[in-house]
Amino acid sequence: MEGRMDARRLHDALDAQRRARGLSWRQLAEQAGVSPSLLSRMGNGQRPDLDGFIALVQWLGTPAEEFMVGHEPRPDPAPTLEAQLALLLRAREDLSDADKDYLLDIVGATMRRIKAGQQDGQDRQEG
Repeated sequence: MEGRMDARRLHDALDAQRRARGLSWRQLAEQAGVSPSLLSRMGNGQRPDLDGFIALVQWLGTPAEEFMVGHEPRPDPAPTLEAQLALLLRAREDLSDADKDYLLDIVGATMRRIKAGQQDGQDRQEG
């Protein structure tokens, strides 16, 4: 079976997040960078286009896979810590793009150091 998007699940997640943030649908659309009519059409069961889908899942800060049905599961369903942190940082509106890049560079360097230390420890145990 081909993968497809669960538009109802996406709309429900948007509605829950909208309510939690105390926003109107129009405010959500403005923040996400989509048209209010797209959200209205989704409320009537229509699917968003690809650009709209991407903008909405980014606004939610949720992996797109959460809204897919009929797709093959990934071999390793758990995203790396680096990927999780990247999603969180990219969703922050209080940081500049340069600050986000800087923090991601620090995280990347830290993760490389941790992995190298783990490898050194394994080498010592085997030797």
